[in-house]
Amino acid sequence: MNKRTRTLAVALVPALTLGLAACSDGPSGGKTGTAERKNPAAANAGAVLGGTPQKGGTLTVLSNQDFSHLDPARNWVMPDMDFGTRLLYRTLVMYRAEPGAKGSELVPDLAEDLGTPSNGAKTWTFRLKPGLKYEDGTAITAQDIKHNVERSFSPDLPGGPDYAARYLAGAKGYLGPSEGRHLDSVRTPDARTIAFDFHTPFAEFPFAATLPTFSPVPPARDKGPRYDNRPFSSGPYKVDAYARDKQLVLVRNPHWDPKSDAVRKAYPDRIVVTMGLKGNQVDDRLIASAGADASAVPWAALRPESTSKVLTKPEVKARLLAESSTCNEMLQMHTGRAPFDDVRVRRAVQHALDREAIVTAAGGPALTEASTAAMPGALFTGGRQPDTLGIPLAGDPEKAKRLLEEAGKAGGFSTSVTVSVNDKAIGEAIQQSLGRAGIEVTIETVDPSAFYDTIGDTRNRTDLVYTGWCPDFPSGSTFLPFVFDGRGIKEKGNSGNHSLFRDDATQKRIDEIGAMTDGAAAHKAWQELDGRILAQAPVAPGAVKRRPLVLGTNIAGAFGHTSYGGQIDYATIGLKDPSQSTD
Repeated sequence: MNKRTRTLAVALVPALTLGLAACSDGPSGGKTGTAERKNPAAANAGAVLGGTPQKGGTLTVLSNQDFSHLDPARNWVMPDMDFGTRLLYRTLVMYRAEPGAKGSELVPDLAEDLGTPSNGAKTWTFRLKPGLKYEDGTAITAQDIKHNVERSFSPDLPGGPDYAARYLAGAKGYLGPSEGRHLDSVRTPDARTIAFDFHTPFAEFPFAATLPTFSPVPPARDKGPRYDNRPFSSGPYKVDAYARDKQLVLVRNPHWDPKSDAVRKAYPDRIVVTMGLKGNQVDDRLIASAGADASAVPWAALRPESTSKVLTKPEVKARLLAESSTCNEMLQMHTGRAPFDDVRVRRAVQHALDREAIVTAAGGPALTEASTAAMPGALFTGGRQPDTLGIPLAGDPEKAKRLLEEAGKAGGFSTSVTVSVNDKAIGEAIQQSLGRAGIEVTIETVDPSAFYDTIGDTRNRTDLVYTGWCPDFPSGSTFLPFVFDGRGIKEKGNSGNHSLFRDDATQKRIDEIGAMTDGAAAHKAWQELDGRILAQAPVAPGAVKRRPLVLGTNIAGAFGHTSYGGQIDYATIGLKDPSQSTD
């Protein structure tokens, strides 16, 4: 590294990793220290459950939904990224398969090292390991990674990570490779070398290189939108069968070389994802852990109404993972549509929202804590969110009514909120708390697999959406620009800025912080910007959660990975006794 790059990478990334470590045993943005250790759900946080797995058998995943996307150009939901990058495709760089803070450390994956910066971190070059192969035995090339980066720009493939679009030089207006156009800023001088040229220094790029965008897709296998149904494997497993909304079956990729892979262990012979189950059905089956369910894990988090069935039974609680999600949830308001184009109305919503009711609806204080900022605590010094708004957690409906009166809405108004089916109870908490101020809210629920596509349609979405954002790596640069920079808004496939917030001063400050080479100064600046944005009220903070997951009794090597929102790390999970497993 040259001196300029080293200043940012050394001063910023370790400081933020310490922030993650401070809250790795608690909810993102939650309490730390002694008080947090009393949390009854935190007993297994940071632990690996079940001992060392044995090779073989079938791991079953019980799910109430299909994947949002498995196409690496479109895969940008934490659990889906965990599943895809740990099992189906490899990326240039990868997170360690370790619980707690060590899970935020990087190791080479397809690349021989973590990349070489030059030109003041405006250029990064990677050399691929020799002998890497796809599931059919053909060679993985640098050109295949370039192809996936380029196809991520295609309007037909919305919703994926857009770091390439934000940082690559000369990318403005680029629409993908379908008409033979290519990006000069992604260079492949030979089959094992790939270089990226950015328009601004990007010292954190090795973290971004863990994302599915930077995995290989061979052009001959690219089927456009249909690639979602059959991604071509560069990882330890390949797709054997995939019936949407019903079942996905993975089997071993015989051409994956474990000697080239420092992360993935690939213990099971098969992985079967069974979809379309009811949420309570999944919880009850895993709590009972009978027959084949002993070798099963859940896809979605434990439902709030099932919490007492787990925490009151020591033998079941011992099988509970409840790692911090490092994500933050919020009520986002359509700032471009009346009446939410008036900041007084938006502030009224902030004051009306009862975050204590949201905590109760999400499973109670054992699994959830009220949020007081936009970014999660992991991105603040000390690992704890500040409270710049100073609004009581139960809300202040009288203050909300006064703000509405100032905005000419003394009689209140009607609106709608979109929530995931899994968050219906939270939708009801929002409905009831805003109703206290005279805001009548209609709830629209959406299946989790279609949720982000639904709220990402900016023309047809509701005024309010309840959703969250998880930093892709421990830096404010992976949160505030994606959630509040209006230049990244898309008509369809809109990924983060669901408040449709467009503010010139905010965008200017985002650019200024992004250009800083002093890591500590940038870290502080992101925190200050968080408070400035909240004062303009594009969102109302909601909750920070753990991700509670109950395991079958035959599961081994399981932990919640902090870099994947507390989801099970599929790189190391397996079975205690493979002979006990059945499909």
